Amino acid sequence: MSIVSLARFQFAMTTVFHFFFVPFSIGTALAVAIMETTYVITKKKEYLRMTKFWGNIFLLSFAVGVVTGIIQEFQFGMNWSDYSRFMGDIFGAPLAIEALLAFFMESTFLGLWMFTWDRFSPKAHVVLIWLVTFASMISALWILTANSFMQHPTGYTIKNGHAVMTSFSALLKNPQVWFEFGHVIAGTVVTGGIIIAGLSAFRLLHQKAKETAFYKKSLRLGLLLSLIGAVLVIFAGDQQMKYLINEQPMKFAATEGVYNTTKSPAAWSIIDWSNEKEHKNDFSLDIPDMLSILAYGRPSGAVEGMNEVNKHLENKYGKENNYYPPVNALFWSFRIMAGFGGLMLLVSALGLFFTRKKKPTLYKKKWMLWVLGLCTFTPFLANTAGWLVTELGRYPWTVYGLFTIKQSVSPNVSVGSLLTTNIVYFLLFAFIAATMISLVRSELKKGPFYEEQIAADDHRADQVDPFDKEAFER
Repeated sequence: MSIVSLARFQFAMTTVFHFFFVPFSIGTALAVAIMETTYVITKKKEYLRMTKFWGNIFLLSFAVGVVTGIIQEFQFGMNWSDYSRFMGDIFGAPLAIEALLAFFMESTFLGLWMFTWDRFSPKAHVVLIWLVTFASMISALWILTANSFMQHPTGYTIKNGHAVMTSFSALLKNPQVWFEFGHVIAGTVVTGGIIIAGLSAFRLLHQKAKETAFYKKSLRLGLLLSLIGAVLVIFAGDQQMKYLINEQPMKFAATEGVYNTTKSPAAWSIIDWSNEKEHKNDFSLDIPDMLSILAYGRPSGAVEGMNEVNKHLENKYGKENNYYPPVNALFWSFRIMAGFGGLMLLVSALGLFFTRKKKPTLYKKKWMLWVLGLCTFTPFLANTAGWLVTELGRYPWTVYGLFTIKQSVSPNVSVGSLLTTNIVYFLLFAFIAATMISLVRSELKKGPFYEEQIAADDHRADQVDPFDKEAFER
C-alpha cells in the first residue's frame, strides 16, 4: 500500500484496459478494409453486408479506445509528474505528432467513411477505410517511438536534470521501435481475425438459416487473418527477444528464469518457480539444449544469468537500486503470451482445415464452435502478458539507465488519494467493459440483415397513406 506500488498499479490498470482496445480496433479496421475491398472487386453484396456489420463492431472498439486513452493520459499529470518533467522534451514530440497528425487523420477519415456510403463511389469510399487503417497503425508507431526511448534511450542529452532531445531522427532509427512496432502490428492482425472468427462461431451456435452463410464466410476470413498474423507474431517476437539478449540481458534472463550463467548448450525451462529473495530457482522442468536453439538459432551458446548481470549493473549504476525484476511474473507472462500465441496459430490452421468445402466438419460440431468462440478472449490475454513482459522487465527504471520508478512518482500524491482513485478507476472500467460487452452483444443479436430490414420497413412506410383505414388496422 505504498505510494509507488499504488501509482504503478493504477498506471498498469489504465494501460492494460486501454490496450485491450488498441489491437482490437486496428485489427478489425484492417479486416473491414479487406471486406470492403473484396466487395469493390467482386460486386458481391454479401461482402458489403460484412463490411457494415463488422464495421459497427470496429466503431465500438474505436470509441472505447478513445475514452480509455484519454483516461490513461491523465496518469502523467496525476501520479507521474516528475517523470513528465524529466521526459517531457522527448515524450512531447512523438505524442504531439500522434495526436495532431495520426489521430486527427484517423478520426477525420473515419467520420467520412461512416457518413458517405451514398455520397462516394465504392472505389472512393474504400480508400477512406484504408486511410483509417493506415493512420491507426501510424498512431501506434508514434506511441511506440516514445515507449522505445524508455527501453533504449537514444538521441538525447541531459541538461539541468532533464532529458533533452538532440536528434529526432535518432528516435525513429532506434532499433527498439521497429522490433516493437512489428510485434504489435502483427498482434493486431491476430486480434482482429480471431475476434471476428470467435464471434462468428458464437453466432453459428445460435444460427438462423438466413444468417448461416454470412457467419461462415466471416469465420473463414477471420481464421485466415489470424493465421497470417500468428505466423508474423512468432517471427517478430523471436526477433525482438533475440535483440534483448544483448540490449536488456536482465529482462531476457528473467523471462527464462536464469539466475546463474548457463553452460553451453543451455536448457530451456518449461516450468519454473523462483525464490526471488534468495535469487535462485526452487523448482524447474527443463528441456536440454532448447534455450540455446531459441536464443541463438543453434544448439550451442550460453545465456548470462541474472546474478552476473546484476553485478554489471551495480558496477555501472551503483548499488543503491535493486536491479532484479519480478522474475516469476515475467517468466509466466512470457509463457502465457507465447502459449496463447501458439494456441491461436493452431486453432486458426485447424479451423481453416475443418471448414474446407469438401468436409466442413467444424460447423457440425458444437464443441468445435465453442472452442473457437472461447478463443475470442485469447488475444486480450496474450497482448496483456506481452505488455507486462515489456514493461516489468525494465525494472527498476522508467527510462532505462536514466530514471528510476521511485524518482518518477509525483511528490504531492498520498496513499489515500491513490487508493481512492484506484477504486474509482476500477469501477469506471468495469462499467465501460460491461457497456462494451452489452453493445457488442446487441449488434450481434441484430444480425447482418438488420439495416436492410429497417430500410425495407421504411420504404413500405413511405408507401402507406397514414390516414387510410387499413393503416390503422395493421
